[in-house]
Amino acid sequence: MTRRLLTAAVLALGLCAPLAPQAQTSGSSAADPGDWRHAATLVGEPKYEPGFAHFDYVNPDAPKVGLARLGAMGTFDNFNVILAGVRGNLGAGLGLVYETLMTPSLDEPLTDYGLVAEAMRFPEDYSSVTFRLDPDARWHDGAPITAQDVIWSFETLVASSPMMQSYYADVVAAEETAEGEVTFRFAVAGNKELPKIMGQLLVLPKHWWTDPARAADRTSLERPLGSGPYRLADYSPGRSITYERVPDAWAVDHPTNVGTYNFDTIRYEYFRDESVMLEAFKGDAYDFRVEVSARDWAQGYDFPARQRGAVVLESFPMLASGRMQAFVPNLRQERFRDERVRRALNYAFDFEDINRTIFFGAYERIDSFFEGTDLAATGLPEGRELEILEAYRGRIPDSVFTEVWTNPTSGDPQARRANLREADRLLREAGWVVEGGRRVHAETGEPFDIELLLDLPSHERYALPYAQALERLGIRLDVRIVDSAQYQNRLRAFDFDLVTQLWPQSLSPGNEQRDMWGSRAANKPGSQNYAGIENPVVDELIERLVRADTREELVATTRALDRVLLHNDYVVPHWFLAEQRTARWNRFSHPEVMPRYAGAAFPTVWWYDAEKARETGAAR
Repeated sequence: MTRRLLTAAVLALGLCAPLAPQAQTSGSSAADPGDWRHAATLVGEPKYEPGFAHFDYVNPDAPKVGLARLGAMGTFDNFNVILAGVRGNLGAGLGLVYETLMTPSLDEPLTDYGLVAEAMRFPEDYSSVTFRLDPDARWHDGAPITAQDVIWSFETLVASSPMMQSYYADVVAAEETAEGEVTFRFAVAGNKELPKIMGQLLVLPKHWWTDPARAADRTSLERPLGSGPYRLADYSPGRSITYERVPDAWAVDHPTNVGTYNFDTIRYEYFRDESVMLEAFKGDAYDFRVEVSARDWAQGYDFPARQRGAVVLESFPMLASGRMQAFVPNLRQERFRDERVRRALNYAFDFEDINRTIFFGAYERIDSFFEGTDLAATGLPEGRELEILEAYRGRIPDSVFTEVWTNPTSGDPQARRANLREADRLLREAGWVVEGGRRVHAETGEPFDIELLLDLPSHERYALPYAQALERLGIRLDVRIVDSAQYQNRLRAFDFDLVTQLWPQSLSPGNEQRDMWGSRAANKPGSQNYAGIENPVVDELIERLVRADTREELVATTRALDRVLLHNDYVVPHWFLAEQRTARWNRFSHPEVMPRYAGAAFPTVWWYDAEKARETGAAR
């Protein structure tokens, strides 16, 4: 999916890259504002020249008809994107309503093109960035999009969201420097990421939000005003949200939009149970699903519609992002601050057996915080990465220099017993002994009981075997499943012992790392530093990463950061799959050559194919 199909919180993540230095005019200086440019990229030059007709991966003649239905888990009680990730459960698909200053190309890495802003420029020292708004840009009510809208959006989002505060921490001012131009000024020079990530800013209508009839600091189910390809047309509380295409939206013929957003209507159908959700798909209650269950992928689609070709399974490579998914212990609790305890929790997790018995051997174990990218640390540190790490020798584990970090491996009874013995040794060293079959603290007698907080019943499949392994160590793991609203509230308040979390990563990480691992975010409610990591070296590496001068420096620094995070055993890594598994009713078509960096990109580049639907028996 493209950025607009994500929630506003995800829209603001660091899916971006530092800008490659580009040629300046003769005699340019640090104060020179630079040349206007239509795109920003990391690698070389943008693929598409100014005035391009459309992206290569779209069908510019795709019909603009039909309905696309997607499934969503949980519920919703809020359409106010300002509070995304802060309060309430945001409705799915709201990114369809809004636009950003720049928008990504999906067939080249980390490249954005002008949208609400037709052009951008910044000085050689990256101390600011100026965006020139497209004079044709309009809200759905016909009002022009102004520089004041952009400034208000920035100031309001930062004031409302801890994540935004970390992400835009180096931005000290936003001002209208000419008619239709907005300049963002930065606290420090040299942060090459900032000009580009400012282009990701979600633009909101100031005149609508500042109306006395509404408040930006309250959740709301009022249909919002936007400027994007769709408007929110209807909803059924907790059950569905329907978006309708805006045929006269200002950017309908914009080069970045040609051949995209081809459905008249997009609807999200909500479900409270994953099994019910799958059965609803089989019953044609919605059209397209991303399958995250290895069991269901292997066994759940043997039904008549699939057999006759009315339902299609297809996998798409995931090349644009990395990830860390893991059990996350709460380091704000004293017992989890001991690295030996955290390492013991990893020794108790038998991934190989779970992968074989539950996941049909579909996954590989995650062994990097940037899994799936060239940013992952491998082998022993060398070259520039080693030089960076040497500056922190004595402040980071010695093992960083002498050992390749690996997860414990198991999969057979002998290895399993050996891992549990090592876990027992580590726990005893940390002061946790066994008395009467229970793991207790040697000095206080406190029992070592853990509550694993989950929001989906299907996660019990891997949680219960983990609980059984911990029980053999005298640790009681209670698996508690709560509804999505309670789960989000407890997560934001860091009210948990152990949770399962996923951190997505871009091909060029930067400012967002502060919110994931930075000390300032550790006790800031709503941040992504779920573990509560407070490590000065991690903080310093993040700042080095943000200010990396070259791609080579960025890669070396990220690998150094990865290595320090791994050798502190902050999490118990899970598993990954380098592709996106999808199932769909066979009534849609997609371009023959799909965008390289977007997975399935549904519904962005797809269209309703009535002839195919008739041929496959998938016609409604």
